[in-house]
Amino acid sequence: MIVAALDIETTGLLAPDHRIIEVYIALYRKGKKVWSYDQRIDPQRAISADAQRVHGISNADLFGKPTWDDVGPAVHGVLQRADLFVWHNGDEFDGPFIDQELKRIGLPGLPPKPSFDTMVHGVWATPDGKKPRLEELCFACGVEYDKAKAHAAYYDVEVMAECFFRGVEWGFFSPPTLMEGNLKAA
Repeated sequence: MIVAALDIETTGLLAPDHRIIEVYIALYRKGKKVWSYDQRIDPQRAISADAQRVHGISNADLFGKPTWDDVGPAVHGVLQRADLFVWHNGDEFDGPFIDQELKRIGLPGLPPKPSFDTMVHGVWATPDGKKPRLEELCFACGVEYDKAKAHAAYYDVEVMAECFFRGVEWGFFSPPTLMEGNLKAA
């Protein structure tokens, strides 16, 4: 079984005129990273000030990078190989955003695979039962979280995946039943 842990950074909120500017996908087998894909993307539009404050990526950082038309097919191909998508806030943001962007360039959209959102299923990690920020999930899982590195797709995936596999091991996360027995054995 292949678990794809993924994250994106964007020019703004989920809307037809916003674009993905960074994507990181790490593939895991038996809880060990076996491959990764890390790409910054020229959005061919300005990055909103609010988004830039969050991730710190400027248009100058993306000068000369490939466009989504070039990157999208590779992302789609990688995601087709996965058996399970794992993400933090992916059910509401990353998944729909990736789906929108794949369809925009004529691809079928996000492959129909089971997904597991560590934010949605991480309410056990907060004292008041709210959906945790990634920093809160890391604290609950004993994973070091560096605010200076946060909101880079690579970093967020690395710490989120560590939290996911610890949460599975500890019995706090129960991925889709079809997958439960395969996370450690696959």
